[in-house]
Amino acid sequence: MPIKSLINELPDIVRDGNREAAAILDRLSSANRITLQTNEVVLPAKASSNIRFQSNQIAPNNLADLNRLIYGDNLLAMQALLAGDPATGLPSLRGKVDLIYIDPPFDSKADYRTKLTLPGGDISQKPTTIEQFAYADTWKDGTVSYLRMLYPRLVLMRELLSDHGSIYVHIDWHVGHYVKVLMDEIFGKSNFVNEIVWQRVYAHNDTNKYGTIHDCIFYYAKDMNNREWNVQYTPYDEKYLKMYSMDDGDGRKYKVENTLGPGGRGVYYNWNGHYRAWRYSEENMKSLDEQGLLYYTSSGFPKKKIYLDEMPGKPIQSIWTDINLIAGQAKELTNYATQKPEALLERIIKASSNEGDLVCDFFGGSGTTAAVAERLGRRWITTDIGKPATLVMRKRLIDQEVKPFLYQAIGDYQKEMMHSTKLFKSIGDLSQQVMQLYGALPFTPDQVSDRNFGFIKDERTLVYVDSPNKLTGRATLRRASESTQSLLGGGWKKCVVLAWNFSFDISTAIEEYKQTVEVLVIPPDLMERLKKQGFSKLVQNGTIRFSGLQYLALYPIEKQTLGENDVLSIRLRDYVQLSPDNIPLDDKDREAVRRVMAEDPLALIEYWSIDPDYDGQTFRSTWQDYRENTAQDHDALHCVYRADLTVPHKESRAVCVKAVDVFGFESVVVERV
Repeated sequence: MPIKSLINELPDIVRDGNREAAAILDRLSSANRITLQTNEVVLPAKASSNIRFQSNQIAPNNLADLNRLIYGDNLLAMQALLAGDPATGLPSLRGKVDLIYIDPPFDSKADYRTKLTLPGGDISQKPTTIEQFAYADTWKDGTVSYLRMLYPRLVLMRELLSDHGSIYVHIDWHVGHYVKVLMDEIFGKSNFVNEIVWQRVYAHNDTNKYGTIHDCIFYYAKDMNNREWNVQYTPYDEKYLKMYSMDDGDGRKYKVENTLGPGGRGVYYNWNGHYRAWRYSEENMKSLDEQGLLYYTSSGFPKKKIYLDEMPGKPIQSIWTDINLIAGQAKELTNYATQKPEALLERIIKASSNEGDLVCDFFGGSGTTAAVAERLGRRWITTDIGKPATLVMRKRLIDQEVKPFLYQAIGDYQKEMMHSTKLFKSIGDLSQQVMQLYGALPFTPDQVSDRNFGFIKDERTLVYVDSPNKLTGRATLRRASESTQSLLGGGWKKCVVLAWNFSFDISTAIEEYKQTVEVLVIPPDLMERLKKQGFSKLVQNGTIRFSGLQYLALYPIEKQTLGENDVLSIRLRDYVQLSPDNIPLDDKDREAVRRVMAEDPLALIEYWSIDPDYDGQTFRSTWQDYRENTAQDHDALHCVYRADLTVPHKESRAVCVKAVDVFGFESVVVERV
């Protein structure tokens, strides 16, 4: 296929990108606006050598005050941020963001696999299918597709920026100059501030061309005349320091500079026998003299003293050679492929924001922007479409002991996909396709009016496909169980429930109705695959696999009351992993996962956390542990499996435990104590 001409395609990229962005902005106030689902309010308190935890932190109720880590497509996340969510008290952030830094992927041949270390060896996880489709869309027509992906996102970022805000776009030679053209169009050429050249490494072993050792960072202002700017400095080099060779005997080094007006222009008067055009007024010259800031030559000619200890350093220029890639043993290293050094973000954040300002990164990666913004007293929001990235960021922020933050996701992702693809006129149409991909037949309207029900021929098994707009929970399972006795006269052996999203009580509900109901997970990428490949091709290939829901099992929670406190002992018993067939792995790695599932299933838990006072709505993570946290057990491949939490006494409380496995799948257990 011939590569499309960028010159010819550029007008269409701009036109289509503006149309897409305008349609998004028009939807912000509609009933169908996108919202964010708060999965956790994280109050960092990781397991340590003293695993007992006193619950004396007050879980914040005003969510609008918290920083945010968001999992999902940044186009959807930015729509939600622009729209706000009055139901949860989260306001629109239109015109409220002070600084944006993004480091979008810019190499079509990059390998985005994630290396996972399990007992017995390493495996390589491919990107999720949702990520693969997003990446395929980004590069299907080369740079043209990349620019189509980026354009509407940059428009939304412009809408988020405050009047004194700035945006830095980090890019390399693959697409950099084309992105500059888009930035000029969206932000205005007059608002272009700098092209920053960052020398990443000292040399490359390229022998057939000049070594490519730098990236570019394009710096634009929302309004050139109103941008926030704080000059940053670097220390002087040794050559420059030698110029400060004079002192008055007190140890303070200084140099001298000319007091004459440049080019013979200045104020004429006589000073100490010299009639000249001076740089300073006579009054200012007297002031300098009284302060001892004039040095007189042997002829009595005045020069101004410049003291080294009063100089902040050399103002930073547009070529940065003093920040290197992260060393292999550096404390900040997260082993994330595209991680950028904290020193790079520290310079940008200090230069273009102040304490208390809001900093955003919509391609969050390893979380460097959020980590540095937190350390520098800024507020932050970061997003990423990759589950491995969000796991890395969450652990990194907890390690840093940051202030409480929200972990959010796109609230109605499947619903949004259904509406945006326009493949289906109704939920019933989608349900019937899912049903047939599972191998079931729909009832005729004369038999059953509910189009979500079907059956498996010759097995006396019902199939119920739940809506992508719902969280499947106890009520759905109860209805499915009752349908085995009531639908078309009853006598059905069981009902298989196929579902997209699940409520917190799903594990206990599955246990309650396990005699008559089986729950299976609809592959989370199914909507994307229907969009890309079509229903007929998926039926023909038979590649869709429905898996049992992963779940976590606890030992009974023990409670000991000591005075005004309760000590809760919470122990993990077992973890049942989603089928490896539904995880993007090579065959050999699937077998490795099956071995771990059989021999050491709890080793698959990457992160787990506890809310000892779960209110049934918002999970407040007040204790966490994860595999790389070795302070408690010195074992980087396993979490600790027991937590003893000291909490204020209550006669009855709901304890919620959440576990995330190495592939990013979540399981939740709620126990009444």
